[in-house]
Amino acid sequence: MRICFVCLGNICRSPAAAAVFAGLATDAGLEVTVESAGTGDYHIGSPAHEHTRSEARRRGITIEHRARQFTAADFDRFDLVVAMDHANVRDLRRLAPDEEARQKVVLFGTFGGDRAFEVPDPWGRAEPAYVEMFDLLQRAGQGLVAHVAASAR
Repeated sequence: MRICFVCLGNICRSPAAAAVFAGLATDAGLEVTVESAGTGDYHIGSPAHEHTRSEARRRGITIEHRARQFTAADFDRFDLVVAMDHANVRDLRRLAPDEEARQKVVLFGTFGGDRAFEVPDPWGRAEPAYVEMFDLLQRAGQGLVAHVAASAR
């Protein structure tokens, strides 16, 4: 399965989500291709945000990343496009070339338990916001691993 995690600028939530999920998927023995992108072009070519990198290091997660923008052509490359918040879902569905592509877009927080949630954008906030972000990504990531594993059977 090929999965792209998407947020706005592709320097905080989506690269962290991709790294968290990739680790969980590897631990579960799943064969997946994981990437990330942003709906905006604000940070193209930039590394992940410094607070994202520092919290990842604290958790033993490696993030090697350069920001890029999600394009309509990406819908052909991925089986699942996982958005961090409702605005990302809306923007991705508007970009989708057809209904089949729109159906690939899901809110990451729908995999996090009995109630769907958004992963708030920590950009411009203090480091505790990045700790909270990683906690939410871990929770949703575990649910997505279970979903992918079940669909692979």
